[in-house]
Amino acid sequence: MTWKDPIVEKVRKTREAYAAMFNHDIDAICEDIKEWEEKSGRKYDSPPEKKALKKVA
Repeated sequence: MTWKDPIVEKVRKTREAYAAMFNHDIDAICEDIKEWEEKSGRKYDSPPEKKALKKVA
């Protein structure tokens, strides 16, 4: 028998419901999140860009 964490189950259910609102379209989900961020008035930072690693011969 597998033990299930009720908090994890609730998060997964919420995530599934949110994704279903956008037919699981990742572009639509990202657009919604961006709009939510803009409306919130908070400042969100993007992670720094990763520098390309140089190939060592």
